Amino acid sequence: MKRRIQDMNVKGKKVLLRCDFNVPVKDGVIIDDSKIVASLNTIDYLIKEGAKIIILSHFGKVKTEEDKVNNSLAPIAAHLQKLVNTKVIFSKQPRSLYLEAKIENMNPGEIVVLENTRFEDVPNKLESNNDPQLSMYWAGLADIYCLDAFGSSHRKHASTYGVAKYIPSCIGFLVQHEIEMLDEYVLNAKHPFTIVMGGAKVEDKVELIESLLPRCDNLLITGGIANSCLHTLGFNVGGSLKTNNPEVLSRIKNILINYKDKIMLPVDAIIGRVYNENFIEHVNIDKIEEDDIIYDVGMKTINKYNEILKNSKTIFVNGTAGKYEDKRYATGTRELLTNIVNSNAIKIVGGGDGVSAVKHFKLEDKFSFLSTGGGATLEYIINKGLPAIDNIADFE
Repeated sequence: MKRRIQDMNVKGKKVLLRCDFNVPVKDGVIIDDSKIVASLNTIDYLIKEGAKIIILSHFGKVKTEEDKVNNSLAPIAAHLQKLVNTKVIFSKQPRSLYLEAKIENMNPGEIVVLENTRFEDVPNKLESNNDPQLSMYWAGLADIYCLDAFGSSHRKHASTYGVAKYIPSCIGFLVQHEIEMLDEYVLNAKHPFTIVMGGAKVEDKVELIESLLPRCDNLLITGGIANSCLHTLGFNVGGSLKTNNPEVLSRIKNILINYKDKIMLPVDAIIGRVYNENFIEHVNIDKIEEDDIIYDVGMKTINKYNEILKNSKTIFVNGTAGKYEDKRYATGTRELLTNIVNSNAIKIVGGGDGVSAVKHFKLEDKFSFLSTGGGATLEYIINKGLPAIDNIADFE
């Protein structure tokens, strides 16, 4: 069992808190602050205990100096100030004498938010390559390190992995909750256990599918993954999104052969046309032509899948059925999610696009658990652990 924040004496201590504040921002305005809100249990606990809180987080991709302009954590720090009952100070650099002075003069319960940790990736990728000197610098700012960024725990970065080697470490309430929920609901799921798998890139999910199939009773496939499966079986999917990677296609073929009794594929689709963006039609899967593009599943597929969903005790959702952001192709994702919430099953969404779709259709309160991780959630399920979490000291 990993050492938890509540197992540490944090009163009056400087706590380096790694959060995941990589939230969607448009024109300087935060579109969805759920990741920030999810960290408040740990932040409020540290405020109440009188700790001096030093927050690290990445934000976006920073590969050049120009990328820094649109990837500052300043709007996130300003938003955090509205959510907490204490002073929030923003440091314009992730390393500086100004930062060190601000930390030195902090009062108990106050917060310093460092600038985007990935600013340290320009030019030498110090953060992403887990540079030991950078890890030691950040560790030297505090007495205790707390990992509360589940969505970044699959990365061996300086701010997630490296710092834990140099000061006493623990996990926060968000990470604890993620582990508890995924262990209970997915790794030890109640049966019948049904997985609804969609999304674009089958390359990213084939390992997850291979890991989950022995543990589940049903796998209902949609989206680009379904297109790749149908292509493997010899169906024409036209210009639809699919993989052409020979190794992945070979793995898909083996999956379809070895688990044919567990897997369901779409029987109809809503399609567009390569040469006509206004074209939309409902067709059976065997009627798709070379210029067609599959954008959604049809009602026959939805009704077929619902027969499985309504008899399931656990349903795990990862990905979407189609291009749900376009109203013309939103029916499949919306109806599948509605059928899921109307079931009596435990309902979990595994991060990323699935969570975005659930929120898009305002169904978040109907699910048992929405994971804050994307790739991290999938890796945790596959490996039953994550590098940054595994690196935290065990409770003695």
